[in-house]
Amino acid sequence: MKVNDTIWSTNCPLPNALAVAVHTGQLSDALAPLGVCVHMLRHESSADVRLSHFQHTVPGQIRHGGHIPPLWSRAEGRDVRLIGLSWTRESQLVLVRGDSELNAIADLRGRRLALPVRIDLPIDFWQASTLKAWTSILELAGLSLSDVELVKINVPGRTPPQTNATRTDDGDQSLTRGVAEWTLSAQRSEAHALLGGEVDAVFSPGHYGASLRRFLGARILSDLSAAESPGAWLNNATLLALSVDGRFFDDHPEAVDKTVATILSASQWAVQHRRETARIFAAESGNAEELIEEIFGDNFADALGITLSTGALDALTAQNKFLFERGFASRIVPPEEWVERGPLERALVTPSTTSPVEIA
Repeated sequence: MKVNDTIWSTNCPLPNALAVAVHTGQLSDALAPLGVCVHMLRHESSADVRLSHFQHTVPGQIRHGGHIPPLWSRAEGRDVRLIGLSWTRESQLVLVRGDSELNAIADLRGRRLALPVRIDLPIDFWQASTLKAWTSILELAGLSLSDVELVKINVPGRTPPQTNATRTDDGDQSLTRGVAEWTLSAQRSEAHALLGGEVDAVFSPGHYGASLRRFLGARILSDLSAAESPGAWLNNATLLALSVDGRFFDDHPEAVDKTVATILSASQWAVQHRRETARIFAAESGNAEELIEEIFGDNFADALGITLSTGALDALTAQNKFLFERGFASRIVPPEEWVERGPLERALVTPSTTSPVEIA
């Protein structure tokens, strides 16, 4: 039965199977028989609409990306359903000036660390992520936030970039414009503070750090992604949430099931098409294709499957507690309140899908 509706797709510029499914046309092809059209939120000209990437306000939205915005949205009372989680192992760099005397994490004692503040965003996930990173980094050296000075760096808040879709010669692949500008300018204020001597170190994750350190000639003091404990590198951009608008979930269960099954299939496609997947993630993150393995690790295409395992949900709950204790979330959201296991469980019993790879 056709549902004659629209699903609004949005994802963070991180390795995720929803992006693969959209870029390759797999999701559109899978939903077309149900009468469901796939639109990308980032193609909309309205800034208010694009802000739904953070706020979950657009009916029919499905999102795969950092877990802080959907968790915050659910805590605020929006009907967001969690239908999967996935892991990434992006680089998480501590950068210092090339002429800095700092050589180890322990040397951060008594130093000034940049803490970006974006008061214009509905949820300041940047500040929350940076605070979590500094907490984890310092703990590796037996230090805490009380041993350093956090210097707030005011950063103008921005809506997600609008991008224009074009077609390649084969008519399948969507290319986007606008993301590179977002990536290259995201930490401009922190870079000025580092070069100007206002701070001694900045935290620069993933594709942002790859560009920033090269332009500044900065040194990598530490890469948190190298830590052995998953709890150390757990952050907004390493545990990704696949979430969907609650009303769409209730009204169109067949479309949700098909979407989850397609995302799992796309994760398997990525394993067999590493070069094409690298090209997708390069376009998504606004970086050169040759940097993808450096930014997201050698297994960037091998662990895109989604899960609702106890370990992943426990990690999400630990993050929720961290966010609540530091004022970034209004409450702790119990997993049983918003987790919907049905679509993933049904998808995993089909012959074409396999269990996701857990990063440990």
